[in-house]
Parts: sequence; structure tokens; C-alpha cells
Amino acid sequence: MISCGDLDMPLLDHFHPPIHPRHHWESFHSNWATRLADLLNDQWLPPEFIAEEYTHAGTRLEIDVATFEQNIVGIAADHPTTAVAPRVWTPPAPAHRIPAVFPDNFEVRIFTTTGGLTLVAAIELISPGNKDRPESRRAFASKCASYLFQGVSLIMIDIVTSRQANLHHDTMSLMMAPGSTFMSDETTLYAVAYRPVLRREQPEIDIWPATCTIGAPLPTLPLRLTGDWFVPVDFEASYQEACRRRRLA
Repeated sequence: MISCGDLDMPLLDHFHPPIHPRHHWESFHSNWATRLADLLNDQWLPPEFIAEEYTHAGTRLEIDVATFEQNIVGIAADHPTTAVAPRVWTPPAPAHRIPAVFPDNFEVRIFTTTGGLTLVAAIELISPGNKDRPESRRAFASKCASYLFQGVSLIMIDIVTSRQANLHHDTMSLMMAPGSTFMSDETTLYAVAYRPVLRREQPEIDIWPATCTIGAPLPTLPLRLTGDWFVPVDFEASYQEACRRRRLA
């Protein structure tokens, strides 16, 4: 397990009184993602890398469709005589429809800018919705496993006290990892770093787990950019700044 440094800003419970419902966790998670991206960009990432926050709660697809339809109307209105509306093609009715879950996203994505933007790493801030139902947990685990299978380094951190699931366990189960990679059953607040690597033509994933505790500082975990090039992700420093910005410190 990764050890934590000296106590600076103890981890608060953002999902129960007195903080909740006076302060919305969605705002804090979005703010924390921004502070993490700022910390990486300002202190650790060289010019050929960039960290960007990407946050939204709930389904995004309906918003995208509505925006697209509004853009078409706007083009026609602005250029009534010269604009050529996009060709519209109607597909046949689908053969099947199945229920789906589109997970919340509170994450930081790290890209290399060499030769265009290429995703090399991601930091996932777990939300209550990610831990809500079996299908939500499976959707989140599938997303994380997909990152790792594509060679994208990953860190997940879970400070959600209103749900008890362990999404590291769900991800490891999906990837059929050995039981030794699991934490104790009582561990519901945690952070884990994952590094996909090829050693002697054998694909492997290095794992650094850490536990989180209300009232204790948060860990610093390693994040691989490329090859053996790592940067530290200081969750404690970014958390302190996020708390200060939301008047929680």
C-alpha cells in the first residue's frame, strides 16, 4: 500500500452533513478535477503533454443530439439563400434495443501533443452514480478496463461515503485478475494507480493501491506518461486547493 504524508488537510465527508447538502459534491468534484489538471500542467508535465479536465454527471448523448439539431436550424436561418443544409438519411429501424448506462465522468485526461492529441493517461474521480447499481458499476469498470487494454495509464480515486461498492474490485473482476489484487472487503475509500506495460513480449499491469480515510491526508500516486516516465499525482495538494476554492478549508 502507498503511504500518506504528514496531515495537512484531512479528508472531509462530502456526502453527509454538515457539508452535504450545503455544498454540492458535483461542484467539488468538477473543481477538484480542474485543480488536478492545473497541478500537473504547472508543475510536472513538459510542453509536449497537456492535462484537461472533463466532467459531466448523467447522460450526455441527448444534449449532443439537441445541440446538433439547433446548429442545423441556425445555419439555415443565418444563410437562407446560400446555405446548403446537410443531407439527411434515415436508417432502417434497429433490429434490437437494449438498456444502457452511460457513466458519470469526472476525470482528468492527459494527452501527448506530438503528432496530434493522443490520450496517454486518465485520472478518474469516482462519483456516487458510478457506485449506484450493478449496471453502473459494470459500465465504469468496463471504461477503466478499456483504458488499460489500450495501454492508457489510469488512476481512480474514491472518496464517496454514500455508497459502499469498490470499483477497483469490479475492474479487477472484469479483467479476471487474481484475488491478490483485491483490497479488504471493508475498504470502500481508496485510490489505485495502474500502469500497462509490455515486458519480454508479455503484457502486464502494475498496480499501486492506497486506502483513503476520513480525517486523514490523501496519497500521492505514480502516473505513467510514456515508457518509464512517471509523474506524481499529489491528491493531497490538489484537494487542499479545491477545498480552499470552495471555502471548506
